Amino acid sequence: MEVTKLEHACQVVTEGTARLVLDPGGFTRPVDVTGVVAVVVTHEHPDHVTPDQVRRILDGSPGAVVIGPAGVARALDGVVAVDVVTAGDRRTVGPFGLTFHGTRHNVIHSSVPVVDNTGVLVNGRLFHPGDSYTVPDVPVEVLAAPVGAPWLKVAEMMDYVLAVAPRRAYPVHEATLSDVGLDMHTGRLREAVEPSGSLVVLQPGESFTI
Repeated sequence: MEVTKLEHACQVVTEGTARLVLDPGGFTRPVDVTGVVAVVVTHEHPDHVTPDQVRRILDGSPGAVVIGPAGVARALDGVVAVDVVTAGDRRTVGPFGLTFHGTRHNVIHSSVPVVDNTGVLVNGRLFHPGDSYTVPDVPVEVLAAPVGAPWLKVAEMMDYVLAVAPRRAYPVHEATLSDVGLDMHTGRLREAVEPSGSLVVLQPGESFTI
């Protein structure tokens, strides 16, 4: 299983000739890939999904399904039907076994509504939490770890990674940071991961194999 990190929260997971796209939002380059069997969206915020990105992916892969929590279905109403999931649900799409964890986005501020957010565990190995600190109730081999966001405090990010205790992690959700800030936050992430695992730092477009 190969993971390609694009900008910010978007990742493309490849198994054989099948692809799974995670969180294709507006902070990411146009996602032009084929062979997509599913698009999984953790929540409705536009840095994680836009109608244009979804339309582009479906134009290239008309049979792909779109999966996400109820807020995503509302955001994409009139664009595509969404298979609505929440914590505890399971789906199998092509070679991908998906289990879903968590229900709510982390708090940004008391004045900002808290939306649905459901993280996804892919093939029992790769966990993408979206914008949450959801700790799955199963071991996580690889964690896509958010490193920059209006809702994120570095100390809490470190505690989250320590709680998940992945064997490997890679930083995502970096578009809100300068290069200097990303280096600093990635360094703190490394400190949290490396007592028991290893950190893989990917530039947008780079891949690694799980």
